[in-house]
Amino acid sequence: MIGPEEHQAEAVGMDGDTTTELDAVTVTTLLTTGELEILGRIPWASNATLLARSTLPRPGGEDLSGLVIYKPERGERPLWDFPAGLYKREVAAYEVSEALGWGLVPPTVVRDGPAGVGSVQLFVRCQDGITAFDLVGSEHPAMPVVAAFDVVANNADRKGGHTLLGPDGRVWAIDHGVCFSDEPKLRTVIWDYAGEPVDGELLDDVRRLAEQLSGGGLGRRLRELLSAQELRALRKRALRLAETGTFPEPTGGRPYPWPLI
Repeated sequence: MIGPEEHQAEAVGMDGDTTTELDAVTVTTLLTTGELEILGRIPWASNATLLARSTLPRPGGEDLSGLVIYKPERGERPLWDFPAGLYKREVAAYEVSEALGWGLVPPTVVRDGPAGVGSVQLFVRCQDGITAFDLVGSEHPAMPVVAAFDVVANNADRKGGHTLLGPDGRVWAIDHGVCFSDEPKLRTVIWDYAGEPVDGELLDDVRRLAEQLSGGGLGRRLRELLSAQELRALRKRALRLAETGTFPEPTGGRPYPWPLI
């Protein structure tokens, strides 16, 4: 797996942008302080999902720019089972992915923008038409990692189109606005691994995550994004997965999202 600093530098090089290889600090600066220019709306998203360009002036040199996905709070549709501020869960998903060392979620921050406060996530290129079904069918090694991440994050909406295959074969996981509920809500199209053992290295990562949630920098950052009850539930899910060592089976209710893609 690729570590946080490496994948942040790698993800920025995009057609039409001046950025190439950047360190993690520069990527974070671009996301948090760059000037946002709205380029258009992603029409198939249920909440306002805007493609934007973030530009960071550099004295004496060429400006730094990159494409981002901007999800303002004011564009969220109200949900009965999640409070307003779904953008915070997008950022929490990135924080948890990084703490696990899995590098699944593109760099994501909270910031103000033209439509108000929301999440800003680095845009990543992907191959058209490739879904989670294709990736599982081809036995891509990242898919059990995505499945384990969704168990820990309690992802209520892992559709087939929410995993992206980069041109380099890298898998990215996106759209995490309805994760981290303190109630069981796992809804995913990736049930192929149900009942199978989780890789031992992934379980070690999950145990370390549970330890980090007890305090320290990760706990402080997540307390700004999730409720205390949700954080306790997150830690319990991590410990449960580490203890059982197997992917859970679908339970009653609605274990699949809709639409599937």
